[in-house]
Amino acid sequence: MRLRRTCKEVTLLLMQAQDQGPLPWWDRLALTLHMKACDACPRVRDQLALMQRATAQWRRYSDEGGSSPTDDRSDKG
Repeated sequence: MRLRRTCKEVTLLLMQAQDQGPLPWWDRLALTLHMKACDACPRVRDQLALMQRATAQWRRYSDEGGSSPTDDRSDKG
């Protein structure tokens, strides 16, 4: 169990947490410590969350049978 993680390792842990659910306590602790010490990784976390929300919104939109933005543009041409 290592508490010091690199930014690359933290990014992988963040993606793993999104895909697979809660991490073990030692990984959560390592993430918390790293996030407090690093300026870049909290931004990566926020970007991953934004991408997850955008993907979910797109899925809801496509499930409703909405047209894609490219379809709208081709009609105006």
